[in-house]
Amino acid sequence: MSTVRHDHDVFIELRQVHKQLGWQHILRGIDLKVMRGETLVIIGPSGEGKTVMMKHVIGLMRADSGEVIVDGVHIEKMREREMRPIRAKVSMMFQNAALFDAMTVEENVAFPLVEAGIRDRKEIRERVQEALEVVDLAEHGKKLPVNLSGGMRKRAGIARAIVTRSQCILYDEPTASLDPMVSDVIDQMILRMQKRYHITSLVVTHDMKSMFKIANRIAMLKDGVIRFLGTPEELRASSDPLVHDFIEGRSGVTA
Repeated sequence: MSTVRHDHDVFIELRQVHKQLGWQHILRGIDLKVMRGETLVIIGPSGEGKTVMMKHVIGLMRADSGEVIVDGVHIEKMREREMRPIRAKVSMMFQNAALFDAMTVEENVAFPLVEAGIRDRKEIRERVQEALEVVDLAEHGKKLPVNLSGGMRKRAGIARAIVTRSQCILYDEPTASLDPMVSDVIDQMILRMQKRYHITSLVVTHDMKSMFKIANRIAMLKDGVIRFLGTPEELRASSDPLVHDFIEGRSGVTA
């Protein structure tokens, strides 16, 4: 495992990351820094590689070229077994929460702890209960995922992401398919994680209302590169017509 001198305030850095899937050149030289403790939201048209980029941060995909640095450690060439310390720092909440249907909510939340080799049942029970209380699911731990609403499933996914006491959570479309009120609950959860635990968050979303509510900074991915990077205020003030068309939901196609 190789380390580098690194800016203490930068938790994640991608340098000239390229990735090709089949004949498609998805990432064409991504340069991005995610600061420690910030919520950075990734936006852009569907199929542009937002989730692909995020999976490089947790080692689920490997770059064809370029550098991926997490908390000062280069991970782009690490073997799978070397990734455990990184995944103790960075967890991912997938779009559908990816809960195991045959496990209760408590068992789902406990799963990462068991996988990490923790055998103390009392410690597991206490950490699971703490995580469920944070996401307001303490009374639903015995339920199976099928008996949860969509919003509750998302919150269970957040509990599973924080139970390992990760320093960073990657969210893939956390408010997708949820009604506005439930989406607001998820947004508040993300804000609570940042305030309470100083968690670094990387959020992929198409939900513009959610984006403006939770983002410290926003990165727009287009044509395999970062087209825009700045604060929500800078995004609103951008003179780039493509940026404006995207956030306003305009296709640019005339009848």
